[in-house]
Amino acid sequence: MSLTANWSYPTAIRFGAGRIQELPEACAQAGITKPLLVTDRGLADLPITQGALDVLEAAGLGRALFADVDPNPNEANLTAGVVAFRSGGHDGVIAFGGGSGLDLGKMVAFMAGQTRPVWDFEDIGDWWTRADADAIYPNIAVPTTAGTGSEVGRASVLTNADTQEKKIIFHPKVLPSVVIADPELTVGMPAFITAGTGMDAFAHCLEAFCSPHYHPMSQGIALEGMRLVKDNLPRAYDTPDDLEARAHMMSAAMMGATAFQKGLGAIHALSHPIGAIYHTHHGTTNAVVMQAVLDANRPAIADRLAMAARYLGIDGGFDGFYAFVGDLNARLGIPADLAALGVTNPDRAAILQGALKDPSCGGNPIEMTEDYTNALLDRVL
Repeated sequence: MSLTANWSYPTAIRFGAGRIQELPEACAQAGITKPLLVTDRGLADLPITQGALDVLEAAGLGRALFADVDPNPNEANLTAGVVAFRSGGHDGVIAFGGGSGLDLGKMVAFMAGQTRPVWDFEDIGDWWTRADADAIYPNIAVPTTAGTGSEVGRASVLTNADTQEKKIIFHPKVLPSVVIADPELTVGMPAFITAGTGMDAFAHCLEAFCSPHYHPMSQGIALEGMRLVKDNLPRAYDTPDDLEARAHMMSAAMMGATAFQKGLGAIHALSHPIGAIYHTHHGTTNAVVMQAVLDANRPAIADRLAMAARYLGIDGGFDGFYAFVGDLNARLGIPADLAALGVTNPDRAAILQGALKDPSCGGNPIEMTEDYTNALLDRVL
């Protein structure tokens, strides 16, 4: 079976090994003639990034790079990126990297033509309609990890450095015009990033599958996404140059982000404030809190996850699924708890309030009341 394809769902996707060479064609497809490549500091000097810039330069598209991006990007990174975009006279963005590079790149393209502050476009009600849609520049997404799925998302997560809160900024035109999903770009990921980003993809699929909202298309995508992670994440972790496993993980990441239109839940509601306050890796934080959330939600999801377990080839219904998650975490070297993740002397009240305000709450299968969330924090902390 060939793992090379062109998809138009949920946007135009050029999928397959070596397709980074098609970056100039993707720019033409998106109407970009002078792109700014946005990535994070850790990727800026790596061969995959410099190779992408080589491809752009050879096609006469320049060699513009902005890499002042933190692991949990914030409004200061965004302001600097917008300045670089405007001063360079750019007409589009190539968002390149993991979740931080993708999210920040998408926001630079979104905000470069706006006059209101970014927080005015938080994913609340119809706030997105405040944006000048005609002033949004196109962006192309090139993921180098397989986890967040931000390459097929209509939003970005941005940290408010003053309040230490992660905010979701949404607009339909934030969705990348073109995605280049090239599994060769993920081969050099460190093992702990392969593990953490892979568990992020799994968390997206799992929470979407458990969300009580009605969305049968997302439900099916979430189930198959979990299977792809189960079958391929250990392979990619053990054998980094297994391109088949890497390709399936890239698919799973995009499937998770497509599926969670149905909703997320307490896993993300917890990991967002923990990441904002303690700067932990997002996907790894999801993995650390996952079993505690499964346990807390058991009354509402036991039957549904028993059905998922059968599809995934896991014996034992809900209990078997729960054990599988613990075994997978251990197999991938995920820290056993938040203390092992580096969260010492946690500010319980801050995490509680952050979790209760997080928009992911709305997709949890049990209402995230203060009592529920306190009990969940007892398990996590």
